Amino acid sequence: MKLKPLGNRAVIRPIEMEEKTKSGLYIPDSAKDKPLEAEVIAVSDAKEMPLKVGDKVLYESFGGTEIKIDGKKHLVIDIKDILAKVE
Repeated sequence: MKLKPLGNRAVIRPIEMEEKTKSGLYIPDSAKDKPLEAEVIAVSDAKEMPLKVGDKVLYESFGGTEIKIDGKKHLVIDIKDILAKVE
């Protein structure tokens, strides 16, 4: 499925946390923080779009609308809810 976000929005795919620590301990879902780093999958045609496909970003923990693409979690998120670009 291909998406083209409208307005000042982007489609991002959260980067999943490790399931276990470096020492080998498994982290239960209840102890994991919601991932805040993501990869940009699609961007709108807005004139002042600061992002491009492939960028890594940090986003608000409760921003965006969750959708599934090919069985994987993605977010359609407003640019104002993206905090920073990771370089």
